[in-house]
Amino acid sequence: MTDTKATRLEREITDGGAEVATLTLAHPPLNLFDRAMLDALIEDVAELSANPPRAVLLRAEGKLVSGGVDVHVFDGLSVEQGAELWRTLFAQIIHPVEALPCPVVFAAHGLTLTAAFEIALACDIILAAPKAKFGLVETVVGLTPSMGGPQRLAERAGSGRAREFVMTGDLYAAATMADWGVVNAIHDDVDTAARELAHRLANGPTRAHAATKQIIEAWRSGGVAHADSVTPEVSGALFDTADLKGAVRSFLEVGPGKATYTGR
Repeated sequence: MTDTKATRLEREITDGGAEVATLTLAHPPLNLFDRAMLDALIEDVAELSANPPRAVLLRAEGKLVSGGVDVHVFDGLSVEQGAELWRTLFAQIIHPVEALPCPVVFAAHGLTLTAAFEIALACDIILAAPKAKFGLVETVVGLTPSMGGPQRLAERAGSGRAREFVMTGDLYAAATMADWGVVNAIHDDVDTAARELAHRLANGPTRAHAATKQIIEAWRSGGVAHADSVTPEVSGALFDTADLKGAVRSFLEVGPGKATYTGR
């Protein structure tokens, strides 16, 4: 037995002075989502929510991103215990990840199954290596994915694709996921590409990125009309930020692309 934590949360400062947090699944050999992994993720997500950086990178070490959920987690659960498990994971992992006020990038370097893929779908941008494969294979234990995977996959790829993906329980290649609009880009060195993207986004106008997430969340919950209704206030608030004021002055004085941002 080991007391080593199943995840690792590290923070670093970019060349532009912005903080990036990297959350790594580090639970060999398969990065299974057992109780230790879930508890570690809940702890780390709570820390990120309490002290948000200006970008987050989620990644994994080892041959796989994750082999999925340890089935022992499900063994013997009653109806109410099963429902409470999903309520807890939505409340303490999925929804807080989506609510982080900064860009969140997920890097998939290999096989990414069940809970790991559902967490990826809660992130803003998914990058993958060419060899990465994705699956929601809960049907092997008579279950449906219940951490938001079907609905978030449907949002990105369409409801028909989501039904196929979940009901077949097949594995799908990174190239297919990119064709479906689920994976944003494929990189041979996905770890480096994801780190560079996280640093780039962290150096940007963090409050504007958060506003983008708010507007898209409004669209997700209520469609275009609802997003339109919240945009004036959400976007209007940016005119009181130091980043917008400084970037407008920079644009007028030296042209586009020269502004630096502090996240304020």
